[in-house]
Amino acid sequence: MAEILTLREAVQRFVNDGDTVALEGFTHLIPTAASHELIRQGKKDLTLVRMTPDLVYDLLIGAGCARKLIFSWGGNPGVGSLHRLRDAVEKGWPQPLEIEEHSHADLANAYVAGASGLPFAVLRAYAGSDLPKVNPLIRSVTCPFTGEVLAAVPSVRPDVTVIHAQKADRKGNVLIQGILGVQKEAALAAKRAIVTVEEIVDDLNAPMNACVLPTWALAAVCLVPGGAHPSYAHGYSERDNRFYQDWDPIARSRESFTAWIDAFIRGTADFSEFKAKLAAQEAK
Repeated sequence: MAEILTLREAVQRFVNDGDTVALEGFTHLIPTAASHELIRQGKKDLTLVRMTPDLVYDLLIGAGCARKLIFSWGGNPGVGSLHRLRDAVEKGWPQPLEIEEHSHADLANAYVAGASGLPFAVLRAYAGSDLPKVNPLIRSVTCPFTGEVLAAVPSVRPDVTVIHAQKADRKGNVLIQGILGVQKEAALAAKRAIVTVEEIVDDLNAPMNACVLPTWALAAVCLVPGGAHPSYAHGYSERDNRFYQDWDPIARSRESFTAWIDAFIRGTADFSEFKAKLAAQEAK
């Protein structure tokens, strides 16, 4: 059953050094506040899983929290490369980073398999692709009914999944609205799931066929308004396009990146203080 905790408490209790951690959200509802808190608490040796690593994992990799990245695409959407990711892979700074690359369909199916309690996922994929040459975990199986050769990959079963959503009720049930990625599957595949939300309400008033994660599937719910910034939360906030553009020069050098996280993440008590400090800088 989900407990309603602060984000600091949830990360302290449910994320351990060496864990496999998935921070999922697609286009919007990206759990940025959680990535900040992992950095503040100095979590390390993490295996990070995300279909589309963007700024949240550039932060964690550059801060030295990550040992390995399991992913299917990586970049600063609409801008370019993730410079901290590239520096870790190409030059081992701040520490070497192991990478395990998959396709989108592969990783999505791996989450589904994990949520279903299955050891691997099967899909019709990778014909003509070179990815199996660089990822030995992409293998093949023969269908016992048709003889068709299919791709097989290990299921994804994170120790911890963190997502952001619009609202939760006081029992810890969570409503997700708008574009969905693999948040539901990632949460159900995990041993422990933390959800940051825009608001906590008495009644979700969930429309028919809405995505509702039940309290019994979650470890903690944390009230973090705006916790997806600079991505958006459908119905609550807009995407901060300027921040994505500004991130490119910040992340290009080790010095400017380190100065930024020291000031804005390690130098702030929580995400609310981070947003206030960022707003003050932008107002200058």
